[in-house]
Amino acid sequence: MEPNKPAFEPYISAKDFIPEFTPKAILLGVFFGIIFGAATVYLGLKVGLTVSASIPIAVLAISVFKKLGKATILESNIVQTIGSAGESVASGVVFTVPALLFLYGGKAYFEYFQIFVLGLVGGFLGVLFMIPLRRSLIVKEHDNLPYPEGTACADVLVAGEKGGALAQKVYYGLGIAFLYKLLMSILGLWKDTPTVVFKKDSALPNGTINGEITPELLGVGYIIGPKIAGVMVAGGVLSWLVLIPLITVIGSGLPAPFPPEAVKLIADMSPSELWSRYIRYIGAGAVTFGGIITLIKTLPTIVSAFRDSMADLRQNRSGNKAAQSRTEKDLPITWVLVGSVVLVVLMSVLPNMPMNFLSAILVLIFGFFFVTVASRIVGLIGSSSSPVSGMTIATLMATSLIFLGLGWTDDSYQPIALVVGAVVCIAAANAGATSQDLKTGYLVGGTPFKQQIGLMIGVTTSAIVIGFTVLLLERTLGIGEATAQHPNPLPAPQATLMATVIKGLLSQNLPWGLVIAGMGLAAVVELCGVSSLAFAVGAYLPLSTTSPIFIGGLVKWLVERKDKNKAAESEIGPGALFSSGLIAGGSITGIIIAGMLGYTVGYDSNGAPINFLSKLRLLEPESLGVFGDLSGLIAFSVLDIILWLFARGK
Repeated sequence: MEPNKPAFEPYISAKDFIPEFTPKAILLGVFFGIIFGAATVYLGLKVGLTVSASIPIAVLAISVFKKLGKATILESNIVQTIGSAGESVASGVVFTVPALLFLYGGKAYFEYFQIFVLGLVGGFLGVLFMIPLRRSLIVKEHDNLPYPEGTACADVLVAGEKGGALAQKVYYGLGIAFLYKLLMSILGLWKDTPTVVFKKDSALPNGTINGEITPELLGVGYIIGPKIAGVMVAGGVLSWLVLIPLITVIGSGLPAPFPPEAVKLIADMSPSELWSRYIRYIGAGAVTFGGIITLIKTLPTIVSAFRDSMADLRQNRSGNKAAQSRTEKDLPITWVLVGSVVLVVLMSVLPNMPMNFLSAILVLIFGFFFVTVASRIVGLIGSSSSPVSGMTIATLMATSLIFLGLGWTDDSYQPIALVVGAVVCIAAANAGATSQDLKTGYLVGGTPFKQQIGLMIGVTTSAIVIGFTVLLLERTLGIGEATAQHPNPLPAPQATLMATVIKGLLSQNLPWGLVIAGMGLAAVVELCGVSSLAFAVGAYLPLSTTSPIFIGGLVKWLVERKDKNKAAESEIGPGALFSSGLIAGGSITGIIIAGMLGYTVGYDSNGAPINFLSKLRLLEPESLGVFGDLSGLIAFSVLDIILWLFARGK
């Protein structure tokens, strides 16, 4: 802080004591945390991306409180603090924990109890480790670390009198997304994935163009913007319109199966089989390289962040203990020390948890380091751009190499290595959100220790629901590779990648030629000055996922091209708020649909179960052929136009 610069004054003075940590604020925060946490589970398993929930929750909190009666700005701040914890914990869980399904013996640990414990411990560590860092990162570095989402959220809270109009956009998005998916996915009036597959004797054999025309993917594309959306779809184009046709052309003349496939000829494979046998390994290599290079690029920031934070902690410990004002009170440091050790020890002694003493130590070491890193990085580039995947990959690689050095190469160590990465990933994701929330509280005049307790409440309640949601989706829709029971599963790209990294280092049975080829592709893209991680994620995902995301980014480009001022209000503009509603509404409806698929209402003549969803269907769009595709494209075009109109403020 400059010598002559006046001390920062929050919106609510430290001398003012107004309602803050009230029952209605806690209950509303828990409700939004559950809703957005469940939506994040669905979205993360579907596309491997999540979006910050703090701003839409803050907007909705203001709106609800206006309907229920008067409430203070600090109560609204508690609501978004508790609610955002649900979204951040959910993102950490879905990025890692489903990998247990793909590891040797890991499926035995993919149960509700284990998922709940991992979410709870990781979320709590993210909050606890951030407590001693708050003064150095939020207070001392106030002028240097903007914390973009936290600052934007504070702007929304301060402009609370506009909350009704802003929240209306979110509600419209929720309602339109629900209606759209009701007509498409429940009643079956049009196909949800229009598809064109080129014949094997064409100039583009097995080339595939398709799009999962859902409101949540459109909303994601609008929020991340045209640049990242364009890079992602470029990766998809490479995989599905270049690499798959290239493999088909070259491999069709082979008289024997080409490794890693051991049975089927390339000439007999469909596009999805080619993706499963070859492209996914190329994509995994590209994502691994992208995550590592992102981490390396932020290495100077990581080193300085950790060094500065440790110096500030030493300075604070040696300083005098003067009486603290309301806005300076954190939870005691003893909570951090005792709570962290107790949590990790408890997790390591619980029955049927893949943990041992060394892995517990690694969780504490890597957890504190990457929480420190994540908390500072999000202050510069925001939570959405934080390289949590890269941090998790680095943790998994370091853990796996330590296990290799100790001779722990048996397959039974795979779940143990994953648990270390999972807890660190959840802690780092939640620490980033915690930092943004504490920045919002610092600006509006919140009480830190009350926010920190609120975050722990949010972690606990969301962890309870996240396990049920993940297991419901796995049972009804499937996670990972397609099977006869689940022909269109949720791909869980991040979790699949984590399993690939662990298997590659411990089992050493991956097709390394394909993985290294993917790393080379990502390196070429990075050398061209393009974000290799976004490109790699696009190359790994189905084109059906990245193409609607690209359309959402294209809509945003059209809006910003028409009105240059829209770029400045991207965080809280009408298009972003409407898109948040589309994401939440589409994701929640997806979970409802999963529940309908899992609810049996009878059995057919062959004894096969009949699910509730089939009873509601008016049409089977797959039987409509090209008309099902055309009707889907028309419906999605109407949704695009509605988003454009809302973003333009019409």
